[in-house]
Amino acid sequence: MSPALPVVGGGDVIAALSKAGFVQVSQRGSHVKLRGGDRTVIVPMHRERATGTLHSVLRQAGLTPAEFFAVL
Repeated sequence: MSPALPVVGGGDVIAALSKAGFVQVSQRGSHVKLRGGDRTVIVPMHRERATGTLHSVLRQAGLTPAEFFAVL
């Protein structure tokens, strides 16, 4: 069973993805686009995000919750 995902802000998610090798390439409004290898991830820059949204970001990035916790 995977660990429960925390409620984190957009800056925390971007920092964790940066540690995982993603680079910010653009921003449009409150959404930041990051690229890492052949993957593109869109992160909404809100104070808090629903766990379903975080799960979607991790799926786009190809990270498991355990890998996310390791770099968070």
